[in-house]
Amino acid sequence: MKKIINKEKIKSVLNLKFGLFFILTILSNGAFSQTDGFKEYLGEIYDSDTKKPLIFATLTLEGTNISTITNTEGEFSLKVPESNTSENVIVSFLGYKTKQIPILQFKSDGNEIGMTELVTQLAEVNLSVPKDARALVRETLKKRGENYIDNPTVMTAFYRETIKRRRQNVSLSEAVVNIYKAPYSSNKNDALKLFKARKSTDYSKLDTLALKLQGGPFNALFVDMVKYPDYIFADDLFEFYDFSFSNATRVDDKQIYVINFEQKPGVLEPLYSGKLYIDVDNKILTSAIYSLNITDKDLAAQMFVRRKPRNADVWPTEVVYRVDYREKDGKWYYGYSNVMMEFKINWDKKLFNSVYSMSCEMAITDWEENLSNEIPKYKDRIKSDIILTDEAIGFADPDFWGEYNIIEPEKSIESAIKKIQRQLKRGKIDGGGASSASQ
Repeated sequence: MKKIINKEKIKSVLNLKFGLFFILTILSNGAFSQTDGFKEYLGEIYDSDTKKPLIFATLTLEGTNISTITNTEGEFSLKVPESNTSENVIVSFLGYKTKQIPILQFKSDGNEIGMTELVTQLAEVNLSVPKDARALVRETLKKRGENYIDNPTVMTAFYRETIKRRRQNVSLSEAVVNIYKAPYSSNKNDALKLFKARKSTDYSKLDTLALKLQGGPFNALFVDMVKYPDYIFADDLFEFYDFSFSNATRVDDKQIYVINFEQKPGVLEPLYSGKLYIDVDNKILTSAIYSLNITDKDLAAQMFVRRKPRNADVWPTEVVYRVDYREKDGKWYYGYSNVMMEFKINWDKKLFNSVYSMSCEMAITDWEENLSNEIPKYKDRIKSDIILTDEAIGFADPDFWGEYNIIEPEKSIESAIKKIQRQLKRGKIDGGGASSASQ
């Protein structure tokens, strides 16, 4: 017998939606650089045995909340205040032995950090944790007020969203945002305020089409499964999932259960499947990697495509989420998340499909307790339907990021930006000035 879920519940659960829009944007140029008051260290993190880059590894300055994360090529950029250059850098990655490296050992560039993998069989783990995987997940989510930061905080985060046509970058938007994080035990939503933003787009690769991601930083923030469990594991949805234990692993030298979850057979509406990484001793969710079931092409298109041309069919082919948490002084907090969607556009009277991917990621680079519990006025907050490129100023300011930690750009992104800058420069020479258009 087929199981049917309430349609309104599905609408609320699938709140992490991409929007595709056809809007012309301003194009400008610029570059990254460094200012005074801090030191910047560049390098890469990789597996010691295979030499493969470790993606989304975390670097944290010991004794502080200053952090950064590696990009998809294992590269990092860590900016440290000059007053903190005698501390250690904590390097951690899921399933690997954590390293402590004195910052004095770092060079300004070319730092190479090899990590050693830790493999733990499930039988080696202390089985005092409930053997029922479903019960363990329920208990973990209920203990969020006990195990996660339960005071209001203000977090500084770096956010990036990209659009690619096949493997070529065609659009890039970046921002520094302030997150006014509500306690994990509270049902209040977090508030966001835009601090800095910039963007770049190469329209020659967009099929005369400007694709936009609606929601901006909210797409990444709502992946915080501990803060927003109802988007995936609402109480009345638990029965529609199967849970099972996989092999254990480690994070920051802590033993971690790996729990698989997937949509039960016969459930008609799309739900999720993936892996949950739960601390054995304290029942803490440290990470989650999962994807949305989009086997129903028409339903998937309804969920994610807000507008499209009449002569095109648009549908997603993959939607993947990730969230990582970090720990300080025995309390955990949201540290990093990303969302990636791949989709196809089938144009009438065209032989081949256009394949695009849209991704967004956000990393917490610093935070402090919000002692006054002040939040920005509603008119000053980022709205959940924001289109970031409409708020961005363009790649124009050479000192744009200053001391703020960012996720190091991938080489392909850097190449795309440089190419656009060259095109703009040639346009100024040939046309006697730069031209731009806006919505």
